[in-house]
Amino acid sequence: MFYNYSSMYRFFWILLLTSMCFSQTSKEKAEAFIANKAYEKAQSEMLLFLKTNSGDNDAIELLGDAYGYQKKWDDAIEQYKTLTQRQPSNANYHYKFGGALGMKALSISKLKALGIIGDVKEAFLKAAELDPNHIETRWALVELYVSLPGIVGGSFSKALSYAEQLEQLSKVDGYLAKGYVYEYDDEPELAEKYYRLAIKVGGSVTCYEKLTNFYEGQKQPEKAIGNLEEAKDKHQRNAMHYQIGKVCADYNIQLDKGEGMLKVYLSNHSAKDGVPKEWAYYRLAQIYKHKNNRAEALIWINKAISGLPDIDVFQEFKEAI
Repeated sequence: MFYNYSSMYRFFWILLLTSMCFSQTSKEKAEAFIANKAYEKAQSEMLLFLKTNSGDNDAIELLGDAYGYQKKWDDAIEQYKTLTQRQPSNANYHYKFGGALGMKALSISKLKALGIIGDVKEAFLKAAELDPNHIETRWALVELYVSLPGIVGGSFSKALSYAEQLEQLSKVDGYLAKGYVYEYDDEPELAEKYYRLAIKVGGSVTCYEKLTNFYEGQKQPEKAIGNLEEAKDKHQRNAMHYQIGKVCADYNIQLDKGEGMLKVYLSNHSAKDGVPKEWAYYRLAQIYKHKNNRAEALIWINKAISGLPDIDVFQEFKEAI
């Protein structure tokens, strides 16, 4: 019997290339689905793909990510655990495994969570050991040691040690981490110092947000407004107008400024601003109530309710006018 070897090789190459193209297309689809927040579609795409490509670690990771975004923590944990077993020297797999475990711990009773915390810490510590430059893992350890009570392993000194490591990798991350640790260790002067240093070195919107949140937590709204105005002038983002108006409304201060900022926000509003217009209407209603202008407050709260009728706080506010 005569075999056409040329035809046979050509057949296998076509088969191989088709498989490779299918692999790439499926994973690219899943990545696109995740980017567009179509997490169930990403999940379905990877489950189908893995039926014939069970050894593809990237696909397993994408499936774990899709589960994680849907808060299906047990399913995400299963995928990431498989990856840590397959590639025990991959720091990112251990980091994601620890993260999924940590999120599960937050979603169950405190008593049950205690049984998971040790595994969370072990996974993060392993990731940190494997990759001395893994910033996300060090942030996770800072937050873990700050949030845990001392009796189950919490430690501000250990949190600071990882903040120090972060500072060696990224000044901005290190300063933000130190600010975070000192804020929760009730050392507000040091917290403010490091948040300010983060703004000086990095100056991102995130840096300004951290300091604003700190000032609000410290019941220092005047400082929060000053920081937001600085951020607005630097970044020219419309969302900052809303944030200033929100602080003015919440704390009943600088009401004319708050009113003006909210109206600027509304006149320039677009979807990228993040906060729906109805929330700005609500803040204006707050401001007019503070000004004892009940009629104007009712106009704005009714606009808020008309756009978002299911927001309880809007209904409660109207009843209180």
